[in-house]
Amino acid sequence: MATVEKMPMLAEGYDKLTVELRRLKEERPLIVDAIEEARAHGDLSENAEYHAAKERQGQIEAQIADIEDKLSRAQIIDPTTLSGEKVVFGATVTLLDEDDKPVRYQIVGQTEADASAGRISYNSPLGRALIGRRVEDEVEVTVPSGDRYYLVSKIEFI
Repeated sequence: MATVEKMPMLAEGYDKLTVELRRLKEERPLIVDAIEEARAHGDLSENAEYHAAKERQGQIEAQIADIEDKLSRAQIIDPTTLSGEKVVFGATVTLLDEDDKPVRYQIVGQTEADASAGRISYNSPLGRALIGRRVEDEVEVTVPSGDRYYLVSKIEFI
């Protein structure tokens, strides 16, 4: 029997997915109306509005199915309830790069990742390299731009 792989995420990410799902479900009837209106224009073989509306309907249904799947497998983790000396999902990690410049990342789920906002996925190369590390551990990560080296300077659960 296949096991369902849980998808760790923060409560904030779960809420964001729930809002997006609601928005998509509200768009459904509008697409059906657009299809009906385009169908009323006659010949469907050369009706660009009809084909565009059908394509959008397919996209919406696929997105709804994807989000419902993620929500059904969600394992919500509250970082403030965590503690310890190792980097785990939800931890906020301060690293020193090769120039001793501090960079700070929170380890989050795939749907919540936004490197520019300091949130990296636990599945990203850096996220995988950080999981299980402790303060003062050195981390080597191979990224598209080459090898990067970091020193874990602080682990917080905020």
